[in-house]
Amino acid sequence: MNNQIIKEKVWSYKDEMLNRLDKLVSIPSEMSAPTEDAPFGEQPLLALTAALDMLKADGFETKNVDNYAGYAQMGNGDELIGIIGHLDVVPAKKSDGWDSDPYTLVEKNGVLYGRGVSDDKGAVVASMIAMKVIKDLGIDVNKRVRLIMGTNEENGSRCLEHYVEKEGHVDYGFTPDGDFPAIHGEKGIMQGKYVAKTSKILDVAGGTVANAVPGKATIKVVKGSYSSEKLDAFFKTNNIKYSVTSNADCDVIDVMGVAAHASTPELGVNAISYMLVGLKEAGMEDSFVDFYCSHFGLELNGAMLGANLSDEYGNLTLNCGVISMVEGKVQGTVDIRFPVTLTTDKVLASMEGHLEDENGTITFDTLVNPLFFAPDSPLVSSLYDAYVEVTGDTENKPMVIGGGTYAKEINNTIAFGCAFPGNDYRIHNTNEWVKIDELLLQAEIYVHGILKLLSI
Repeated sequence: MNNQIIKEKVWSYKDEMLNRLDKLVSIPSEMSAPTEDAPFGEQPLLALTAALDMLKADGFETKNVDNYAGYAQMGNGDELIGIIGHLDVVPAKKSDGWDSDPYTLVEKNGVLYGRGVSDDKGAVVASMIAMKVIKDLGIDVNKRVRLIMGTNEENGSRCLEHYVEKEGHVDYGFTPDGDFPAIHGEKGIMQGKYVAKTSKILDVAGGTVANAVPGKATIKVVKGSYSSEKLDAFFKTNNIKYSVTSNADCDVIDVMGVAAHASTPELGVNAISYMLVGLKEAGMEDSFVDFYCSHFGLELNGAMLGANLSDEYGNLTLNCGVISMVEGKVQGTVDIRFPVTLTTDKVLASMEGHLEDENGTITFDTLVNPLFFAPDSPLVSSLYDAYVEVTGDTENKPMVIGGGTYAKEINNTIAFGCAFPGNDYRIHNTNEWVKIDELLLQAEIYVHGILKLLSI
């Protein structure tokens, strides 16, 4: 198929692409309390229903898999190609620092802003357009091609687990929820929590989800339990914005950080960590503050837990994403991404003796081993060739990332896009963005990717 014909056909759908993304972004598909019909809350289900309606109107065979996930399919054959995206999003509020309503699609100078435009609604729409183009051009589809859409990727991927249980795995697949040119490995993931044994902290809250660097944290402490001058000096030295509201017997301290994905904590500023380390530096004597500062502090590499590990593909990273007061006890989340040549058992062994002391405990309840495909495997090489064919970029190569994608949940799948090299799309952050031209380029690459997988 002529590359120029594919390009022109993709770009003819520009307005259609924007209309679909506008509709999906307007649905605040954050996870909420389940109902009888909506396992992850009403809004994720609304997003799934809207997406399936779009694809049904395109003439594809569609199926809702028990309101957990859904798919649209074309083609015939025993083998199945899967494109696996998600329609749920992490929470967003304009008061968090957005320049516009996060659930209203805004365009400025060719750039789209809104929650989900990059992660992952934009990529789902680009995948829809790719399937439409293949269908419209009458290309022979000798395998089944299925766009699978989940609704719980940001909170455990139970949607895809349920889908696989009901529908099975795929023979070749990609999830448009990572980076170009292709991701051939994903670090292992360990998630859990820390719990304080005692603390004099009156109240504390920070972060929104475990898999994001917290951009804001608030703590209530007894007045006079720390030095205001030393706290101010610490925050000014580290360029941290904060405010203190004083009452008769307590101070409420608000600390602003910079949100980022937990897989790249170095791109953020952890408001929880700076708040607690700042209080420690300001002379606050508290058993939990001591525990946090001796087990996490400001480090991102797990060194305080004995887990400063690395391999040729990358280093271990650690993020404490959420903190709260539950039944009078301070507790919070821990998220670790570890190198692809290690296992959860090896990482846990390295932390032996570092997970509990007289002031607190750390436990892990989610243990996911890494994903790894050889860069020259048919799946990776085919998708990489599609990327190069469209972009001409041979400088960037398939990579290993710290983020966990749907690829860990379904066989024979890697992450392929949607992020282009060198860009920070502020996913899980305020003012998430994507360029209109890049969405169209994504769709063009996905057409070529599907064609390459059809030829294997």
